[in-house]
Amino acid sequence: MKRILTLLALSGLFLVGDLTAQDAAPAVTGAAVEAAATVAAEAPKIDSGNTAWMITATALVLFMTLPGLALFYGGLVRAKNVLSILVQCFAMAGVMTILWVIYGYSMAFGTGGMEKGAINLHTFIGDGSKLFLKGINADSVSGSIPEAVFLTFQMTFAIITPALIIGAFAERMKFSAMLIFTTIWFTLSYLPICHMAWAGSGALFFDWDVLDFAGGTVVHINAGIAGLVACIMLGKRRGYGTEPLPPHSVPLTLIGAGMLWVGWFGFNAGSELAADGTAGMAMLVTQVATAMAAVTWMFLEWTRSGKPTAVGIATGAVAGLVAITPASGTAGPMGALLIGFASAVICYFCATKLKHKLGYDDSLDVFGVHGVGGIVGAILTGLCAAGFMGGSKGDLNVGHQMFVQFKSVVVTIVWSTVVSVIALSIAKALVGLRVSPEVENQGLDLSEHGEEGYHQRG
Repeated sequence: MKRILTLLALSGLFLVGDLTAQDAAPAVTGAAVEAAATVAAEAPKIDSGNTAWMITATALVLFMTLPGLALFYGGLVRAKNVLSILVQCFAMAGVMTILWVIYGYSMAFGTGGMEKGAINLHTFIGDGSKLFLKGINADSVSGSIPEAVFLTFQMTFAIITPALIIGAFAERMKFSAMLIFTTIWFTLSYLPICHMAWAGSGALFFDWDVLDFAGGTVVHINAGIAGLVACIMLGKRRGYGTEPLPPHSVPLTLIGAGMLWVGWFGFNAGSELAADGTAGMAMLVTQVATAMAAVTWMFLEWTRSGKPTAVGIATGAVAGLVAITPASGTAGPMGALLIGFASAVICYFCATKLKHKLGYDDSLDVFGVHGVGGIVGAILTGLCAAGFMGGSKGDLNVGHQMFVQFKSVVVTIVWSTVVSVIALSIAKALVGLRVSPEVENQGLDLSEHGEEGYHQRG
């Protein structure tokens, strides 16, 4: 009997509870649904389509360095130095990956202490909140993609940027000096400029509203200026200006340039971090600008020297790729044609006439193509983003935007120059910058790496 009474009592309690809950249900359920909807809207969610595209784009950008840039540069040097170029590109892929994981990602994209409009340390550099990738796991999300994918994508940019500089001092810098210089330069120049442009509100270029979609300042001007400083501080190659120093394999250079062209779609379209209309337009304008620059360089060379060369059309294509990079997320096809044409004309004269007139030995035209092309593209972004040029910024104040773009260019030039001088001076004090005349004559392959790119027939 006691058990029956207990069961009846409990049933009554449940019934009362049920009735009470039903009476309160409309209010409680409505509030809960609204709160859940708010949380769902705010919580970052991985999009599988965006993630798949970004994994592909990341592989494409790494492909630009290995093997694209390695072959492009490797073909342009003499046979006795081809391995030195390939080894240096591989070394950059390894060293920069490690540095990126240890502190690079945190210093570039750490957002602690940032405040819009305030000038402090974190206006120029990130914090240490993500050192050794602290707190990042398989569940970490950045926007609509896994944070692991985002940081790996950005890592490939950190790899190719110092690798670009190699071309300026090709055939004469010690391997040890190269490692010291690029490590310091990456830390003090690449990471701050990357942070200023892309870390978000509170970072210098971001607060200025600079348009740099995929790295005009961060990658190309930054690397181009470092290359110019390096080739001046090292001096000219032996025989430069007095004897021919022809490329040893133009086919390798063309193959490398083709790989760069294809990989650049990951570089530019990937910088949208999503598979959407902006990424599609970035891909289109990248193709248009590159084609225009390649053809313009071809005809310039044809009319001035009588023959359109393979190296010339490849170099023109790279100039177009460089120049469209900052504008790729905002320019339309007509703007891409303008940027492609302007970059080819200006880079052609800087890589030929200006270099010879000033007498510096930028071995593979890093400054003439990447530095100058980056400057042209960064400034013209302020024009080509405007609606009347077919760009995505319909109400853009072109004069103001071009001035903002110019300011970012000046800051990047000054910053990279100062850091490059410091980094090269440290490397010189520690190990010396340049190989001996005997080593330079023999070639860096054997003297620095103990191997030959091509075995001599007996």
